[in-house]
Amino acid sequence: SRRQVTAAAFSFVKPIKTSNPRLLHVSKEMSEELGFSEQDIESREFLEAMTGNSILKNSKPFAMCYAGHQFGNWAGQLGDGRAINLGEIKNWALQLKGAGPTPYSRTADGLAVLRSSIREYLCSEAMHYLGVPTTRALSISLTGDQVLRDMMYDGNPAYEKGAIVSRVAKSFLR
Repeated sequence: SRRQVTAAAFSFVKPIKTSNPRLLHVSKEMSEELGFSEQDIESREFLEAMTGNSILKNSKPFAMCYAGHQFGNWAGQLGDGRAINLGEIKNWALQLKGAGPTPYSRTADGLAVLRSSIREYLCSEAMHYLGVPTTRALSISLTGDQVLRDMMYDGNPAYEKGAIVSRVAKSFLR
C-alpha cells in the first residue's frame, strides 16, 4: 500500500497484471547488449516479463525509497512511485516504468500512458546518443488497459492507452 516507509531503503513489490499486453518496439542495440536473441524478443515470455505479467526467474521486484527536493522544496520521502526494479542482466539493472503502484506512489496509481511512455523511450535514447549519461530504453509495450489522466490539468480527465517502458541503467541509485 502507499505509505511512509521507515527504516528501509526499498520495498518488495509486484507489478500489476495487464489485460492485453502488446510489444510496440524493442531497442535492437540494448537487446543485443543484454544478450536477448530475436527469438527471445518474439517470445511470449519476453512480452510477459517486460510488462510485469510474469516475474523473471530469481527476480524479487522492488521499489527504492529516497528523499530529496522536489519543485524547490524539501519533500521528505520520495521513491520509485511507478518504477519497479526487476534485478540485473549482464551488469545492467532492469526496471519497469508504469507497471503499478508502490509504497512510494503517494496518491498516484503507478501507471503510465502511451504519450508519456513514448516521450521517455525516445528521449532516453536521444540523450544517450547526444552523450548525456541517462537510462536506456529496452522496450515499450501497450498494456491493453485504460488509464485515467487529466492531460491538460483542467479538471477534464479522460482515459488513455496504458503503456510500460522497460528501461536499463548501470544503476538506478540516486
